[in-house]
Amino acid sequence: MEQLENIKTLILPVLDSLGIQLYDLKWVNEKKSRILQIAVMRADGSMDIDTCALVSEKISEALDAHDDWISFEYFLEVCSPGAERELRNAGEIRGALGKHVCVRLKSPVKSMMEITGDLLEMNETTLTLSYRDKAVTRKAQVELDQIEKIRLAVKL
Repeated sequence: MEQLENIKTLILPVLDSLGIQLYDLKWVNEKKSRILQIAVMRADGSMDIDTCALVSEKISEALDAHDDWISFEYFLEVCSPGAERELRNAGEIRGALGKHVCVRLKSPVKSMMEITGDLLEMNETTLTLSYRDKAVTRKAQVELDQIEKIRLAVKL
């Protein structure tokens, strides 16, 4: 854990200089390989392959300057957190206002355990969503403490 904190401290200024935000940083074991996976995005949540490549190059340079921090072979993977990434905290949820989301609930709201729709509002205790019920657009208010998981959703 301390190793990841050191890496995070090292790469945050690199990301900041590129106008990129850190979404996640973790070690992934895949077969016999260890992968340092760094998920990044722009402030608007977008990401493209060219920017991932640039970020990978800059982070690799920073890590190479501190190669004594990691005592084993590993691969560096810089990626997007994905179009349907989880919204993990109030700040990320606020950043998704106006976007299409999927909310999994702990208990039913309007007989639904999951609501997919546009995130309209957020206050201290509730979210307001606009969703389609057949041909009718409806609204639902969801208590924040009733949310099991919320993620961005691709609108088809």
